[in-house]
Amino acid sequence: MSESILSLRGLRKSFGDIEIIRGVDFELLDHERHAIIGPNGAGKSTLFHLISGSLTPTSGEIILDQQQIGGWEPEKINHLGLSRSFQITNIFPKLTTFENVRLAVMRSHGLQYAFWKFIERDVRVREETERLLEMVRLESRSSTLAGEMSYSEQRSLEIAMTLASDPKVILLDEPMAGMSHDETDYTASLIRDVTQGRALMIVEHDMDVVFSLSDRISVLVYGEIIATGTPEEIRNNAKVKEAYLGEEATA
Repeated sequence: MSESILSLRGLRKSFGDIEIIRGVDFELLDHERHAIIGPNGAGKSTLFHLISGSLTPTSGEIILDQQQIGGWEPEKINHLGLSRSFQITNIFPKLTTFENVRLAVMRSHGLQYAFWKFIERDVRVREETERLLEMVRLESRSSTLAGEMSYSEQRSLEIAMTLASDPKVILLDEPMAGMSHDETDYTASLIRDVTQGRALMIVEHDMDVVFSLSDRISVLVYGEIIATGTPEEIRNNAKVKEAYLGEEATA
């Protein structure tokens, strides 16, 4: 059995008197794809904010690759091997696809403040950028302005930027939101390809994607994980059906 790459132990987060995350224990295994599902307001995005460093835990531990990272700055967490994409596409629409990915590659090498005219001569940065564009199937869109691409292409671009730091753990927050059926199928296939050999933690509302993509699923309800298991175990869990899946579980 794979070892844990990310562990949450007794994790809690309160805003004033309101407790959003209520003692979450969680294990993400190395190289597994693990989905977090739950109703709106369950605390899924808050959980991602805590793991990626946007929020500081009220109590509990977040352990990434055997280091306690709770309260660390996002950049420091990224350097340790965790990269995250957000619900809202986070790209530079007036830059080309190539330039967007190149910025992410530059940042991963500590070159974000370098002059562009010198970076254009950097063979390592150029080749790495081209490799990432090919990986997410955007090599033919290299010179297109990011703001002129389709929504699914923009999400693919963001995934390439997420991969620029060569992370061990990838967090994807609702990557299929707002997509058509065909776009969803394409993006799910892309995610399956680019996460080979990495650990993936994904929040997603499309149950077809969740059940087809995930090795394991955890169900978060009112800040607590009520069940973790394989897709088949979650699909047949009576408590999960009652709390969240309802008729979807038998569809």
